[in-house]
Amino acid sequence: MGKRVLIVDDAAFMRMMIKDILTKNGYEIAGEAENGQVAVEKYKDVKPDLVTMDITMPEMDGIAAVKEIVSYDSAARVIMCSAMGQQAMVIDAIQAGAKDFIVKPFQPERVLEAVSKALS
Repeated sequence: MGKRVLIVDDAAFMRMMIKDILTKNGYEIAGEAENGQVAVEKYKDVKPDLVTMDITMPEMDGIAAVKEIVSYDSAARVIMCSAMGQQAMVIDAIQAGAKDFIVKPFQPERVLEAVSKALS
């Protein structure tokens, strides 16, 4: 049984890219969310093994969502996804409870490395 991943990004194209990388490598997509608010609700519903979380999104950003998810489930595993030049945000995300971060545009190997590291 593949590990279940919740993909969170406001860009459908980015969600599709991550989904493609993960499903080709045996992961199951537990759900998708287009902002942090939806992500928190979906997390509670689907209880995924891992979350990939964009930082900059409408409604609720990724950092606020990570804080909320981690306060709900201290064992939550979240990997942040950020565009270049968001180092300060990445540090905030790690402090909020994220396990790792990957930089857009995604390198499939890096996504898989971060996911398997966070799940082990």
